[in-house]
Amino acid sequence: MSSIKKTARIAGVLYLLVVVFGAFAEVGVRASLIVPGDAAATAQNIMASASLFRIGFMSDLIMMTCYFFLAYTLYLVLKSANHDLSLLFVLLTLASVAIMSLNMLNQFAALLLLSGADYLRVFSVDQLQALAMLFLNLHKYGYFIAQIFFGLWLLPVGYVGFKSGYFPKLLSIMVILACFGHLIQYFQIFLFPDLAVITYPGLAVATIAELSLCFWLLIKGVKEQPASLA
Repeated sequence: MSSIKKTARIAGVLYLLVVVFGAFAEVGVRASLIVPGDAAATAQNIMASASLFRIGFMSDLIMMTCYFFLAYTLYLVLKSANHDLSLLFVLLTLASVAIMSLNMLNQFAALLLLSGADYLRVFSVDQLQALAMLFLNLHKYGYFIAQIFFGLWLLPVGYVGFKSGYFPKLLSIMVILACFGHLIQYFQIFLFPDLAVITYPGLAVATIAELSLCFWLLIKGVKEQPASLA
């Protein structure tokens, strides 16, 4: 197996880890503990499952680390086709990871507020629960701010894959469309918060595209003789 195929398959492994750790943190932890609009129930869930909350927190950080190294590994694969565009998606990923990592402080703040520490006794229970919910909401919106870069990185990846022949044409087109699927959700969240339905088609395409790219890299790798775009 050539070095480029090995590197591509490493990227596939990293992509799979991003999916697994990210899905666990979002679906397995936050979705099971956070009750939208109900600060008291959310606080009770978090305190009853504090260890799970912490594991979800660490799972997100592991996901972000894998995400950064995924971009770097794909850079090693695609730079021979187009160095500048490959460097661009690494920079976009770096911006996304930086925002998401700092944003995790909002999530951990909820746990600190509900910890029962002595210095928090100046607040009533209701106030602490409301503040915890506020920080969890800030975390949610901070994640969507990072999503603009999380979406944009897919555009150069798909374009370089399409033009170079590293990836199948259909897969590359789907990856490009996935970029716009994420961007549609970004604008919907902040401009049209009551119209979540408009994001469903784009997110469906993005999910299929990213899972397809993940498993293509993991199983097939890439072609060994790409066309250079430089």
